[in-house]
Amino acid sequence: MNENLKSIEDMIRNGDLIFAVLSNIRKGAQKTYNKLDIKPVLIKGSQLYHVTYQYEKKVLHDNFEATELIDLLDEVMGNYFKQGVFYATDGDYQLLFNKKMEGKIITKPPSRFKVEQEHNRKKNYIIPDGEPCDFMTHLGLMDSDGRVFKKKYDKFRQLNKYLEFVSDSLGRLEDLDVIRIIDFGCGKAYLTFALYYYLVKLQNRNVEIIGLDLKEDVIRFCNDTASALGYDGLTFELGDIKDYETEKTVDMVVSLHACDTATDEALIKSVGWDAKIIFAVPCCQHELFKQLENPAMNPLLRYGVIKDKLATLVTDSLRASALECVGYDVQMLEFIDMEHTPKNVLIRAYKADKTEEAIMRAQKEYQLLKATFKAKPSIDRLLMMK
Repeated sequence: MNENLKSIEDMIRNGDLIFAVLSNIRKGAQKTYNKLDIKPVLIKGSQLYHVTYQYEKKVLHDNFEATELIDLLDEVMGNYFKQGVFYATDGDYQLLFNKKMEGKIITKPPSRFKVEQEHNRKKNYIIPDGEPCDFMTHLGLMDSDGRVFKKKYDKFRQLNKYLEFVSDSLGRLEDLDVIRIIDFGCGKAYLTFALYYYLVKLQNRNVEIIGLDLKEDVIRFCNDTASALGYDGLTFELGDIKDYETEKTVDMVVSLHACDTATDEALIKSVGWDAKIIFAVPCCQHELFKQLENPAMNPLLRYGVIKDKLATLVTDSLRASALECVGYDVQMLEFIDMEHTPKNVLIRAYKADKTEEAIMRAQKEYQLLKATFKAKPSIDRLLMMK
């Protein structure tokens, strides 16, 4: 960092920064974001700096360590932004840069004061930290007093994020006396138990939930856990997604991190049952990797790492489009932060009463997307059902 700005570097390293705003883009700079807001946050006991990138039509967020933030400031101050205002414990510092990118600092008495920085615990979680929750205690996520173990906080946040999506959707199931749910590929069923707890313990709803998985030991563990917790209406069965059959009505289908075309099998089953709500977080989308072909996109298809990401995007877009073709409203949502897993796209679909015109428009879009990449995805079978 410029020697004239060493006081800002010291401020950050010493933890004295309260808030900062970077603005006033240099004339001639290639414009991306309009402004940066910076504030210190305490995450899992570590001092970080939360940076908000404000664009014309979107806002992005990231967290930086002190040295990373200093590097960012060194990159953008003067070169991109002409002004930065830093509010610190000992004063307000205004950085101004002239046409020659020479900086000066104007100091004023402090106008802001430190506030509580704890970032994780001030969020109003559906299942709060600090209040005992039977399944979380049983599964080793929190102690008997309800305190979430530090190493389990990522899973705790994931469970609550999932329940937020369920909470947003619950209005579509208001008229049901019993909500019937199938969870494909449930694994150790953290999310399945969370779903039961939320619907039964917090919402006082009647449910029948079946968790399905291919591993006998997992199914045994989950059934033992459900029995120990007294979770009536929650059972686990051994079975494959594509072979599973039921004569009962299915209101909601959950498929989280089902590998490759297993997600397609779950979506096809869901539509066959006319499920009112579908939640799917795809994983390991390999099917289209060898299929994608489009000369105009050779620069994207030439490199394996880029092609893999593109195949994932095309696969999930085809899935969403196919669901629209058979009468569902579809949303693509961020499930959990990229820092925890790259598989963070949630497909949420609601059974809808769509017009024939809307269905035909969705079908044209689906076929066009397929033709663009000469793809033959497994989700094609979905369109043959209706």
